[in-house]
Formats: sequence, C-alpha cells, structure tokens
Amino acid sequence: MKLKWEEYVMKKLLSTLLASAMTLSLLAGCGGGKGSASGSGNAPAGGSGTPAPSGSELKGDLVFAIWDNSLLEYIEANDMEDKFQETYPNINVEVEKIKDDSEYWNSMKMRASANQLPDVMFNKPFTLSRFQDYLLDLSDTEACKNNTLAQGYALNGKVLGIPMTAGYEYVYYWKDMFQEAGVQVPTTWEELKTVSKKLQDYFGAKDPDFMAIALGAKDEWPTYPYMEFMPALISGNGQNWNDMAKSDAPFASGTDINTAYHRVYDLFTSGVLGKDPLGMSKDQVTNLFGQKKAAITALGDWGLQDISGAADSTDQLGTFYLPVRESTSEPFRYIVQGDSFMGVTTHSKNPEAAKAFVEWFYSEAWYPGYINYVSSASSMSNFPKDKDPILAEADAAQPDGEMVMYDGGGDDFTALQNETTFDYKKLGAQMLTNGFDLDASLAGLDAKWGAARAKLGIQ
Repeated sequence: MKLKWEEYVMKKLLSTLLASAMTLSLLAGCGGGKGSASGSGNAPAGGSGTPAPSGSELKGDLVFAIWDNSLLEYIEANDMEDKFQETYPNINVEVEKIKDDSEYWNSMKMRASANQLPDVMFNKPFTLSRFQDYLLDLSDTEACKNNTLAQGYALNGKVLGIPMTAGYEYVYYWKDMFQEAGVQVPTTWEELKTVSKKLQDYFGAKDPDFMAIALGAKDEWPTYPYMEFMPALISGNGQNWNDMAKSDAPFASGTDINTAYHRVYDLFTSGVLGKDPLGMSKDQVTNLFGQKKAAITALGDWGLQDISGAADSTDQLGTFYLPVRESTSEPFRYIVQGDSFMGVTTHSKNPEAAKAFVEWFYSEAWYPGYINYVSSASSMSNFPKDKDPILAEADAAQPDGEMVMYDGGGDDFTALQNETTFDYKKLGAQMLTNGFDLDASLAGLDAKWGAARAKLGIQ
C-alpha cells in the first residue's frame, strides 16, 4: 500500500525550489556540528563560485545504488523518482537495489576497479576511506552545511558522504524495579557496578534466574555495547580502531582498550549477568527483560522496538547512556554513529545532476517524510526529529554530555583484525568462560598485532 505524500509537497514549494536554484551561489566549506543550519537545504549544488543550474537546465541519467530495505520501501511507497522529476524533469533516476550490505561492498569494489561505480552510492563511516579516491567533495552543498555529522567524518578536509541518519546507543532500564530496589540511575562506572549488584542481590533472592543486566552472550554480538564502544568512550576518540592500526602494542597496559576491557571483565564476572549468560541468546534475554526478569539491558535505539514487542507495557521503561567515566569530574560521553552516507562518485557522467539529487534528497521535498518513517534520529539540523520520549530521557539526564562520533574502523584495522583473529564481540563472550585470563589474552593479541602490521606492511 502506498503511503500518502506529505502535505508540504506543494506547488509553492516547487516554485521556491526553482527560484532558489537559479540564484544560489555556493558558499565555501561545510558547517557541520550542532546548530549549523546555514540554508534551506533545497537548492542543488553547482560549480564553485557559480550559480547552480536550475532544475530545467540539468539533465541526464543517474543510478542510485542502495541496500537499505527501509529506504527502498519508502522510495517505492512514495514514488521517489516521480517526485524528484517534479523539480528536475530532465533527470532520470534509477534506483538499484543490491541484496545486502555484504553483496553491496563486493559489488562496489569490483565496479570501482572497472570504473563503473553508480552516480550516487551509500557508504558506512568505515568505508569512506576505502572509496575516498572515487568520491567527490560535498562540502559546498547545502545538505552538508545543514548536516550535524558530516563534517565530523570528513577525510583530509573533504566531506565525501552525507549521513542520512544518526544512531545512538542506550541502556534501557525499568524505573519501578530501580525504585523497589532503592537504586538510582548510575552516572559513573563504579555506580553502574554498585547498582547492578544491588539489583542482582535484591531480585535474585526471589528469582534464581534473574539477570540484573540482560546479556545474550550465547550470540556473542550482544556484547558490543561494552566491547566495541567503551574504548572510544573512555578516550573520547571515535577513531580509536583506526589509531590502533598505527600501533604495534595497542592492547598494552595503560591503553584505552586495555583499560576498557578490564572494566568490562570486572562487571561481567561480578555475577550481575545471572547464572548462565553464555546459555542465553539475545532474543531470550530481550524477552526476559520485557517480562521484568532482568532490570537493565544495553542496545541501540533500534532496541526499543524489540523491547516494546516483548513487554506488556513500557510505561516504566527508561533510558540512560552507558556511564564509563570513573568520577563525576570527568566528562560524560555518549556514542553517536552516522549511517548511510550518500556520496557522488567520480565515475558519474552527470556529477552536477547527481549533486542536485543529493541536495533534493535532504531537502524539504523528501527528507522530513523519510526520517519520520524510520526509527533512527535525524542528522539534519534544519529538519530535527523529536526522539521517542523514552529515548529522550537519556539526553535529559546528561544535558552537557559530549558526543563521540564513532567510526568503526577502516580497511587497515579490518585487515589486522582478520590476520590476528581479533573479534571484540567474541572476546566479550570469552570473558565469561571458566579459566579465562584477560591479561594473557591481551598480551597475545599485542604480540600478534605487531607481527601482523609488519607482515601486511601497514604503517
């Protein structure tokens, strides 16, 4: 069933778009960051220092390659190609759907070598560097200027992709359970350990299967909020994985990752994960949490839907950001990830038309409807989106929190991961096995890491 197009797409808007496009001169640089709404975001990009071509002047065929199912559903339900042509009647856009992200990256790699990349492509934070030689700088676009994250992911001063959404990581908890156990929302790592222990002791005395912190370690990947993000949160460096690729001993004592993993190990082995976290899957513990047989669980913003499906009611559901700092005198940091970076490739035969399409996508004609369709947060300062009240509680609790823009690691880091078999999610699960020696494990990784850098020639 097709969704009804938003009422704001009307003739007056289209005439405004055309008028703006004919008179706009591009400004240098991309604002990025909070409060950087420097324009309407409705005008297409043109050449530096020259007025952008109008909708009627631009022409050509474009291929927009995606793998995102939610976006594809919205595109199909809202006739994106036809909507775009209301403003740009002489530009044809073909949406190429690729099965999944794995197939997508394999396809893009081969097409880059064959000089056959699509006009507009998706990227992840960690693939921007992989394709940086094949992407045009979008710093001069209005879409960039109004995007709160784009500049933070710039490479060598160039914005090679504009993130469609912003993703946040949360700790979900039951307010009534906290109240019954007499505990408060923690703001430091030690407070988190103390609160979790009190919850485990209080509810575990009545229910031997209770988990203060619901963690489905059987699947390994649910350890990611701790194992993947804590090093970046401790250091405040969203590029921590890429920096590790430049070091021969990134796991040594005193490093951010060593510090983070010792904190995680202390938490995981303190009994607050219940009696058998390795025997529980993510779906199992989500159901336990939904039925209040667990008090805390760490998931992304996408987790709210899963929890809502498992819970009889979410009236008592709250959120806070994972506290990793040692004391309240330290800054409180939280993770945000840009996702689905739209970029224009150097292989495009119609780069101005491709830029115009990107501009249009992030304009009032399209973006507000899309961002309200998906569960993710807006990345555009000129089109803010109110968070779900449950998720907004985390922001209210830490109004002065520092945002850490997480990268995820580029090709050098991935190559070293593969060579050394370093899997941080698996390592998190291994911490729960009998006889696990964290110091020995980190020392072994250090030895392999330096050797791998030499073998692979990574500087």
